Parts: sequence; C-alpha cells; structure tokens
Amino acid sequence: MKKSLILMTFLMVLAVMSYGQTAADHIKAGEEAYVQFDDQKALEHYLEALKIEPNNYEALWKTSRAYVDIADVMPAGDKDAKQRQKLYTDATAYAQKAVVANPNDTWGHFQVAASLGKKLLMLGKKEQLDGAKQIKAEIDKAIKLDPNNDLAYHALGRWHRRMAEIGGFSRLLGNMFLGGVPKGSFEESEKNLKKAAEMKPEYVNHHLELGITYESLKKYDLAAQEFQKAIDLPKTTSKDDVLKAQAQAELAKLKTKKK
Repeated sequence: MKKSLILMTFLMVLAVMSYGQTAADHIKAGEEAYVQFDDQKALEHYLEALKIEPNNYEALWKTSRAYVDIADVMPAGDKDAKQRQKLYTDATAYAQKAVVANPNDTWGHFQVAASLGKKLLMLGKKEQLDGAKQIKAEIDKAIKLDPNNDLAYHALGRWHRRMAEIGGFSRLLGNMFLGGVPKGSFEESEKNLKKAAEMKPEYVNHHLELGITYESLKKYDLAAQEFQKAIDLPKTTSKDDVLKAQAQAELAKLKTKKK
C-alpha cells in the first residue's frame, strides 16, 4: 500500500512537471541537444514546442533545421533516398510556415532556401531549374534581413556554382520551356563562399564548399588549402564528421588530378 502511494505520488509529480513545460522550455532543451550534436533529440523538443504553440516562429525554423541536419548525415545510397527526400520535404514545409509566422527575419527565408535546395538536388535538372529562382529569392531576402548571415552567403555561393554547372543544352531547354534559366558563375560562387568563410572561419562546410568551387575554377592549390582547413578544424556541428570525410576524399582526388 505504502509503495503504491509513493509510486502514484511520483507519477503525479512527473505529470505536473511535464504539463508545466512551456514552448520556450522545449526550445531551450532543443538547443541544448543541438549543441551536443543530438539532432533527433533537438527535433523532438522543437516538435513538442509546436504542440503547445503551433505558430512559434523559432520552433518552426529550428524544426526545419533539425530535419535537414538529420537528412544530411544519412547514407547517400538509393536505400535511404526516399526517407531523405521526405525529411527535406518536411523541412521545407516547416520553413515555409516559419516565413508565414514571421516574414521579417532571416532564418525562415534561409531555411526555405536550404531545405528546398537540398530536396531539389535529389530530383532532376528540370525540377532544379523550376525551383532555382525561388531559392535565389529566399537567399536574397535572408541576406537583406541580416547581412551578417554567413550561411546565407554560403547558400548563395552554392547556388551560383550549381547554376554555372548546368550544361549548355539544359540551359537552352530551360530558356525555351521555363521562361529563362538564372545565370550563375564560378566567380560569384568563389566571392560568396569566401565571404562566408571570412565571417565564420571555424565553420567546416564553408571551407569544403569553397574548395569545391576552387576546384571548378582549376585553382587546385587554393582548393587543397581549403580542403585541409576543413579536415583540421575542430568539430562544431553534427554534420562535420561527414563533411570532413568528404573533404578528405576531395583532397585525395585533387592530388591525382594535379599529377
């Protein structure tokens, strides 16, 4: 009897504690999980925050970020492709809700660009061309709202490289059937990725992507330097192990190219 009473009291305390958590509490807990590289736990807290406050802007864009982070570290093979695509689709939906909740902050717009861009990269060139203008518009809005958003400049650098990579035939078809294809350049990609790396030099992915752009420009020595920086930097995000492995592979490939 006494044990049953103690157990009931304990359960009631837990229920009260759980009931008393606010959306802000869950967002704070999500951030604590995020800095510990536990994206799944962070996502769970952000979703709990949205159960309490469905239009909470911070919870919405951070939910989008968590979905992208989880998808980014999944294996790239066909086996997990559908799951990754669904995660990017969910990320895009939450980012778009964030923009509706607060159209005047940088992170909602950035997350729309980031999640939609990742989703479209898994589809064909037609889909990528269809979404290119929307992605660029969201990046531009993110930068206008916060000129110090290094991730937005990173996204702009990647966007320019992707547009520059589109072959002449694909560009011709796009101009014929899609009302024109946005022009990008490797030089603009270099400029924006360099800016991102200067703004946040400890961020591994800035150096990896800048190295890839340098490689496209045949600036092989500069590419090697950036790949090495990506490898040597301490880990600051949950994706860095994957990014460092990619930098290592790019550097090894580069060495054979320079011979």
